[in-house]
Amino acid sequence: MTKSITSTQNFRIKNIQKLRTKVYERRLQKLFIIEGVRELDLAILGKYIIDSIYIYSELFEKYNYAKIIDNINMDIVYKTNKAVFEKIAYRNNSQGILALAKPKLHLLKDLYLSNNPFVIVLESIEKPGNLGAILRTADAAKIDAVIICNKSTDIYNPSVIRTSIGCVFTIQIAIGSNKEIFTYLKKKSIQIIATKIDAFESYYNTNFTSSSAIIIGAEANGLTDFWINNAHKQIKIPMRGTIDSLNVSTSTAIIIFEAIRQRYCIK
Repeated sequence: MTKSITSTQNFRIKNIQKLRTKVYERRLQKLFIIEGVRELDLAILGKYIIDSIYIYSELFEKYNYAKIIDNINMDIVYKTNKAVFEKIAYRNNSQGILALAKPKLHLLKDLYLSNNPFVIVLESIEKPGNLGAILRTADAAKIDAVIICNKSTDIYNPSVIRTSIGCVFTIQIAIGSNKEIFTYLKKKSIQIIATKIDAFESYYNTNFTSSSAIIIGAEANGLTDFWINNAHKQIKIPMRGTIDSLNVSTSTAIIIFEAIRQRYCIK
């Protein structure tokens, strides 16, 4: 039976506000926020466990989205009024639905790679907007996985989910330390290609058709010596202007789609 929440002081509403702003609350409670119909639908398809759903009926039913909760246990659905929903909504276009879900473990051993894998490894990419954009590109190119080598990175930050338009739920993600990831790639016989501003080889002269892992560093400092020293090769995106680097999500997209062009002969 659907329950109603009419007060902004309700403990569930206050808790959602905590989950939105505090990463340690998300990790402590093992819950994160999903807003929007498409994002929730992708999470369900990705076999995420949904803890609870909050609906502002006037907005939700306006768009005839009722089918998304047809197979949801109504005991976890809460109806809210406008004031309550506005208190918990982060987006202006969340379509009258918000959910809490349980995160996955994202272990390296759980990745399922193709026979000729292509993966992206991100070192210290912590800006939610950049991470979300990279996940969206990874899904668009249908690469094998995104591997994150910084256990403090919060892939369930609401901004990551929003900017990825839910692709955090559609792409395989694993998280580990530099050493763990290097050992994994070596065991899988995947060539390691590090990106570096002053590398000699350009990305478009690089052969990506064999098993490859592209290692991408943060905009400010680039990759650490660990990856520079352990890479099979280093590549760059040549720059012609005054600035010596691109936004990290843009750089990643350029390299990913060059690799996809080579692998699938896209014209």
